[in-house]
Amino acid sequence: MASQRSPSRVAAPDFERPLVTVDVVIFTVLDEQLKVLLVRRPEAATDPFPGRLALPGGFVNVDLDASLADCALRKLGEKTGFSAPYLEQLGSWGSATRDPRGWCTTHVYFALVPPPADSEEMASAASEWIEVNAALRKRLAFDHAEILAAAVERLRGKVEYTSLPAFLLEEPFTLPQLQRTYEIVLGRPMDKSAFRKRMLDAQFLLEAGSIAGDAGRAAMGYRILDRERAAVFPRTFRSVESPASKE
Repeated sequence: MASQRSPSRVAAPDFERPLVTVDVVIFTVLDEQLKVLLVRRPEAATDPFPGRLALPGGFVNVDLDASLADCALRKLGEKTGFSAPYLEQLGSWGSATRDPRGWCTTHVYFALVPPPADSEEMASAASEWIEVNAALRKRLAFDHAEILAAAVERLRGKVEYTSLPAFLLEEPFTLPQLQRTYEIVLGRPMDKSAFRKRMLDAQFLLEAGSIAGDAGRAAMGYRILDRERAAVFPRTFRSVESPASKE
């Protein structure tokens, strides 16, 4: 039986193709707040949503991007300078009305990056870090308000049972610093002893020696063992019990 070979040349489809973009929801914890990076769109009247804030992103470049993830990493690098953050695909949005330039689909990722050493380092006149609740109240370009809301929900939902907040910290970090990051993302306090046990039992951290902790006191520093994926815990976290609940 003759083997089947793929043709060396395939004809392009004879129909109009949609616009394809990638957007990235970039989170960090800065000034004790969960923040997202938003960019200001050009003011030109010919540009969709001129001057409106939006998520960073852009069109797929077929000459540079071998995959959607490659495009997301390229856009992330252009906006933040980070080359190896935590990156996860959030989902896809598409319709004939989301972009006035034509039928458009966007593939969305969310990224977690440690806070910049300088608060202006990853922001400019065209971009800024905005606290997520404030960002959710803004009129963003395209359907980016809907996308941002989905990203915040995904992040907070996964933080309940994964090690994701560790990717928001500069390494090495202490367990109290990690706990505080969890509390900022979730918006509630956590029990110290239960938190410490959960983190150490999950075995996703590597000891990095003594470092300066809170109030300048020495504490054990930690690094993430596997930066490709987050650790998954068997149960979700519980908030600190109120005194009334203990009566």
